[in-house]
Amino acid sequence: MSTRLQQLIEMLKDEPNDSFLNYALALEYAKNNDVPTAIELTEALLKRDENYLGAYYQLGKYYEQTGAIEKATDTYTKGIAIAKTQNNRKAQGELNEALMMLED
Repeated sequence: MSTRLQQLIEMLKDEPNDSFLNYALALEYAKNNDVPTAIELTEALLKRDENYLGAYYQLGKYYEQTGAIEKATDTYTKGIAIAKTQNNRKAQGELNEALMMLED
């Protein structure tokens, strides 16, 4: 287990519902080629905090890596809707682009 993973796990003991720490932990698992754990953590994060916009893009990418294209499409679509409500055009554009790449 990487030092970074250990640090994040320790930090989450004090703040288990911290969205950023959970997101960072999922990213770290993905970086260590454990995409199934990254998916599990990101899904749990979005159940707790559906407005954590960055997680939609990453979760969609994780689904793509595992061949779950329908789930990726659904995830990007949900993220686009959240981005619209938050008036976050940059995130909306990134999610739209990811969705279009899937449809090609």
